[in-house]
Amino acid sequence: AGAAMTFSAQKCGVCFQPPSIILIYKDNSQNKTRQRIMPVRNFSKFSDCSRAAEELKNNPRHKAYLEGVSLRQLQKLYGLLRGHLKGQSLAESLEKFQQEETIDPEEDMNKLDDKELAKRKIIMDELFEKNRKKKDDPDFVYNVEVEFPQDEQLESCGWDIESDEEI
Repeated sequence: AGAAMTFSAQKCGVCFQPPSIILIYKDNSQNKTRQRIMPVRNFSKFSDCSRAAEELKNNPRHKAYLEGVSLRQLQKLYGLLRGHLKGQSLAESLEKFQQEETIDPEEDMNKLDDKELAKRKIIMDELFEKNRKKKDDPDFVYNVEVEFPQDEQLESCGWDIESDEEI
């Protein structure tokens, strides 16, 4: 039996300015809810979201915090960031995800190539997982929360330091 997770992820979001992934998590040892800001560096509109997500998830500094966040969700956050860098509005980016994540029941799966098929399968597994989650599961947030801090608020935030402040 592995040790219980010290941190349970509650919400994960993306901040465009400065680019960072923000995690709201519960520190179970102290029973406090904190926010962790993970600055996104060296990421451009040409970057590979899957790779970025994997790197973040395996980053020794963040690993323990991100245990409860799925790779797919991180990819989505990076995808939104990339969309933003390309000048897409948030609504456009989210709509693109919506399209990619809905499975067309009329679609002939036999005509899809392996890669697309694998992608569909992941989506189906996820939908299945989502529906299968029991009522008493800790409530994982699937949606992407994007917050735009007001400029004056940004001034007072130590955005460059990784802060795990109580919120």
